[in-house]
Amino acid sequence: MNGAGKPSSVKRRANNHTTPANGVKVANGAMAKTASTHFSDASFMKWTVADAVHVATHHWIPCLFALGLLFFMGVEYTLFMVPPSSPPFDLGFIATRHLHAILESSPDLNTLLAALNTVFVGMQTTYILWTWLIEGRPRATISTLFMFTCRGILGYSTQLPLPQEFLGSGADFPVGNVSFFLFFSGHVAGSVIASLDMRRMQRKELAWTFDVLNVLQAVRLLGTRGHYTIDLAVGVGAGILFDSLAGKYEDSKRKGAALTTKHDFS
Repeated sequence: MNGAGKPSSVKRRANNHTTPANGVKVANGAMAKTASTHFSDASFMKWTVADAVHVATHHWIPCLFALGLLFFMGVEYTLFMVPPSSPPFDLGFIATRHLHAILESSPDLNTLLAALNTVFVGMQTTYILWTWLIEGRPRATISTLFMFTCRGILGYSTQLPLPQEFLGSGADFPVGNVSFFLFFSGHVAGSVIASLDMRRMQRKELAWTFDVLNVLQAVRLLGTRGHYTIDLAVGVGAGILFDSLAGKYEDSKRKGAALTTKHDFS
């Protein structure tokens, strides 16, 4: 035995394990080792210069969006906010200020363009109903129902102020200068839905015609201050979104019908 004041000559081996209260042994540093392993196996650790060049040359669109993200982060964080007493800032209004001045000084021209725009809305409606009632393809009609329902919910939830320079017309749609939702543009979304259906049916010339008329419609709506720019942009996205959702709805119904038929014969 060692003396009381004499240090022990037996060296204990360092214990690399700890025993938690539940009795399970966990190796010291195991978590750190696991984290290190995951870090070394991370995808970006294997990137090379050749990979970066490949991304820049073959995926340049996402690269542009990445630059756009950085640019607009700088814009957003240095922007002077529009005060509550001022009208909303709209770049589309600035771009169409000359058109607005012409339409303001010529009510007859404003009425003529409004009437032509109403005819275009009638063309959209006629085509969408034709695809369902005559051709038996309900997708465009379903997407339009989805779109206008969502537009009603959003338009009522956030009711934007009517632009101060709004130029109304009795020939516009809705006819008679009745109240309407600003967000988002049903004119634009309906045209996009019709155009997408035309492309599915290989009616490309008609689709391009609708696209050109839709652009002219958007310019006219900005010139008359009938919509903000964001209303028109979201209208394009809404048309694409609800057309896609209508397609998924049809696919789900077809799959459900196929499963039902399979069970009936099994």
